[in-house]
Amino acid sequence: MPNQPEKLHELLSGVMATEQVNPHTRDIDMLETPALLGAINAEDQRVALAVQAAIPQIAPVVDCVTEAFLRQGHLFYFGAGTSGRLGVLDASECPPTYGVPFDLVQGFIAGGDGALRKAVEGAEDSEALGAEDVIKSGAKTGDVVVGISASGHAPYVHGVLKEAKKRGCYTVALTCHQQSALIPLCDQPIVIDVGPEVVAGSTRMKAGTAQKLVLNMITTAAMVQSGKTYQNLMVDVQPNNSKLKNRAERIVAALANTSLPEAQKALQESRYQVKPAVLMLCAKITCSEAQSRLEAVNGKLRLALKNL
Repeated sequence: MPNQPEKLHELLSGVMATEQVNPHTRDIDMLETPALLGAINAEDQRVALAVQAAIPQIAPVVDCVTEAFLRQGHLFYFGAGTSGRLGVLDASECPPTYGVPFDLVQGFIAGGDGALRKAVEGAEDSEALGAEDVIKSGAKTGDVVVGISASGHAPYVHGVLKEAKKRGCYTVALTCHQQSALIPLCDQPIVIDVGPEVVAGSTRMKAGTAQKLVLNMITTAAMVQSGKTYQNLMVDVQPNNSKLKNRAERIVAALANTSLPEAQKALQESRYQVKPAVLMLCAKITCSEAQSRLEAVNGKLRLALKNL
């Protein structure tokens, strides 16, 4: 058998971490299933610590996104392959969770929506396509554009950040490579150093997990800062199915210290908007009065309830 480990090390020693061979999982093809899963899990545990180390880079992005939301701006994600899919996923989950307009957070993937299910060959290799997608998105001054690429070498994302910069957007690069070529192209880099993947080059694994964690942090923290929660409850949830409808009823009943029937009645009057329903019950006011009080404090329920 060829002496592969040494040869591989020689060939890959100069490449970026996302493409290198992981010494901890070099023999995974010889492991029984429990041990194989254990090896994957051990590597996954490194991801959260790598994200923790990048919090000083993530925090200013959250502040800029929050400011954008308060000024009617938008958040855009752009990426190719797994990175693009994760951006689209995070964007699509914001409206039902926080009751925001569908265009507040938008995700774009190289090759268009068809690439969500089937890879579009060569789509990530074009800077021009990245620039075109930014233009189509309508991104402008006051918006935040996040380019996502594990290695940072996808030309599509380079084109995105260059065009977004021209249009006056605040630009962010989310990457897992410390010397990423995206870093000089953006206002704020977020670098999550997760090291080599379990399977060399398979960045849908640790790099993808890291990206998902960071995107969760950005939108969740910005929504919290924008008043979309009370304590840790989703008080701007859109109850468009039975599960979310029941959740809204339980939240109103708990916060207003009332019965489920009373909570349901208030929700019906407020068209199933949780925050005005809570305020109606707590302050003994009408729905329109509750709406006015909320508007006066930028929709923050905690502030609206403060002086009751």
